Amino acid sequence: MTTRTVLITGAGRGIGRAVSVHLARAGWRVFAGVRTDIAAQQLAAESAMITPVELDVTVHEHLDTLGSLLPERLDALINNAGIAVPGPLETLSRGEMHHQFDVNVVGPLALTRAVLPRLRRARGRVVFISSINGRVSFPFTGMYNASKYAIEAVADCLRVELFPFGIQVALVEPGVIDTDPWHQMDELLDDLEGDLAPELKALYAPHFAGEHRLVGNIRKNAKPPEQVALAIERQLTRSRMRPRSLVGADARSIVAMKSLLPARGLDAVWRQGLGLRQDLAPRDPRVAVAPGR
Repeated sequence: MTTRTVLITGAGRGIGRAVSVHLARAGWRVFAGVRTDIAAQQLAAESAMITPVELDVTVHEHLDTLGSLLPERLDALINNAGIAVPGPLETLSRGEMHHQFDVNVVGPLALTRAVLPRLRRARGRVVFISSINGRVSFPFTGMYNASKYAIEAVADCLRVELFPFGIQVALVEPGVIDTDPWHQMDELLDDLEGDLAPELKALYAPHFAGEHRLVGNIRKNAKPPEQVALAIERQLTRSRMRPRSLVGADARSIVAMKSLLPARGLDAVWRQGLGLRQDLAPRDPRVAVAPGR
């Protein structure tokens, strides 16, 4: 039996690392995309079935080099690499917005296009690691939400466009997963708030205080990344991939909540979670209020 091959992006840590190790142990030949020598060494030490490759999905030279590193046939591509640019939307720069989409949408699509000939030969499969944020928009992660909504649209299109070639496309949508970013979130929020201009810092102080509380509560129920690895293996081995696969009870609950609540009801849930009250919000000194209003 021919050994199945898979390329996984963002394999240096978190979900990508867990998926790489899990599939290698299940007998897959794993080409693990990493950005550092340390990550490459650690993965190579995990299994002889793992071949680390230097891969940043936003670097064109890395995509061009893949042709000499990958086999002629590729059974699966796991588009896992991603970042989150957090913070109130008003506070984000144009550069940060472009970077969010470059890593989470443009890069994965460019990589998919680059390896499609190999996937065609194997009638392979493509998995995009999305998020519950690709279904429900959370405050403080507006650009991340937008990028995940976008990658879901991309996957939906590719699923139809690649059907004639026997290539299946699916989305895996995790809830909160116990990875490094969640453990670093408090420090990140402090840094974001500290970098704000004084007038914005005053305006968004309640938001940051609420986000600290919310993150602490959410983090308690984070699931191990191995749960995502299992969901991906199921997608790769079932006869027909499911278009979408939620991971975690929290993800399923939030999707159900969105289907049951009107938009204003869901808004109220987020406001309550952040502890936001309109009458307590500091008034923006830049906005003049007409007399009698």
